[in-house]
Amino acid sequence: MNYEDVSVLLKALGHPIRLRIVKGLIECKCCVNEISGKLDTPQSTISQHLTVLRNAGIITPRKEGVKTCYFVTNTLVEQMMELLASMNLNE
Repeated sequence: MNYEDVSVLLKALGHPIRLRIVKGLIECKCCVNEISGKLDTPQSTISQHLTVLRNAGIITPRKEGVKTCYFVTNTLVEQMMELLASMNLNE
């Protein structure tokens, strides 16, 4: 991994909603409707943020029946989120 790759990850994580989405996906897999409900954010907005995260290689979608569930599959991002969790940030 180089600075360019890390920069892409940091840009994708550079929005509070995306950080909250990643935090939630690390805790449990979710589909768009579940994420939308937990964050009290419109489904269309969540979908846009998921696209950014997917394009950055942070999450991976998987079809489960008619639903698409998302998983954090980037270990560096998981480590970054652990560091942020240790900082006791407020929602």
